[in-house]
Amino acid sequence: MVVNILKVGVPLAIGVWLVFYFYDALEPKQREELFAAFGQADLRWLGLATVVGWLSHVSRAWRWRYMLQPLGYKAGFWNCYHAVMTGYFMNLFLPRAGEASRAISLYRTEQVPFEKGFGTILAERAVDMLMLLGIAGVTMLLQLEKLDLFKERIAGFRASQGEQTGAAGASWMLGAVVVLLLLAVVAVFLLATRPALRDRLHELVRGFMQGLRSVFRTKDPGGFILHTVLIWAAYVGMFKLGFFALPETAGVPMAGVLAGFVAGAVGIVLVQGGIGVYPAFVALIVSIYMAPAAGGGYIRPEALAMGWLLWLVQTVMLIVLGGLSLLLLALRRSATP
Repeated sequence: MVVNILKVGVPLAIGVWLVFYFYDALEPKQREELFAAFGQADLRWLGLATVVGWLSHVSRAWRWRYMLQPLGYKAGFWNCYHAVMTGYFMNLFLPRAGEASRAISLYRTEQVPFEKGFGTILAERAVDMLMLLGIAGVTMLLQLEKLDLFKERIAGFRASQGEQTGAAGASWMLGAVVVLLLLAVVAVFLLATRPALRDRLHELVRGFMQGLRSVFRTKDPGGFILHTVLIWAAYVGMFKLGFFALPETAGVPMAGVLAGFVAGAVGIVLVQGGIGVYPAFVALIVSIYMAPAAGGGYIRPEALAMGWLLWLVQTVMLIVLGGLSLLLLALRRSATP
């Protein structure tokens, strides 16, 4: 009884905690900006953007099934979907934990070995990175004349953050390198002294490689390519729809939308959940395509408001839908004898 209660209560508790965590992490000024943005936004456009964003996750779950087929597994769509959404949810809770939790979820529901499932996820990430680089390349080609302005804006923005931030970042990087070196030494020692651990590592690597090769061995390459295009079209479409939520950003050209999209993607990678960084990066780039701010500065207030709206829509969607998937999987396990 206690175990069943925990299976249901823990996902709910994590979801509530994430809401308070992201809100508490906002500075007072950022909270004011967020509330002000919502006060002037057309929520209908944000609702439509949310639906389009959700469809990208549906398409991702369907595409994953194509990668599992060459490995001999015909996974159910809903199990793949819940695993995908659980992965996004756990990434908000613990950075980079989403990929592992996604593979674990699929193992529990479809008995796909962790190493093989994880390998397909790594392959998927490689494909997505190529897509993002492709979009970034097209964006640069569309606006070569603005590259110098981009560099100037970014350099000015970084300088405005002060030297202390840079020093703190350097200290953090040094500490991370030291920890990684210590972990590497420990790993080498364990592998050298424990044959069973070496055998397990070989098995994991073999499974990872099978998963990675699944991209080239899919039985339906056309479907895989179609869903890859749909995923990224939905990403960009969700981002574009967010611009219509505010009158001042509705007229930003597609070149500016793509540039802002790439900047936002970088912000998500740099900071867990993109909190604070995502709206700032988006606004910094999008402001180039808008009239200069009346009070000066690099960022238009309306562009910053739009960045906050897009960040909030994506974050709330992942918390709610990801938490729901985690809860449904927990309920299914508790109902299984």
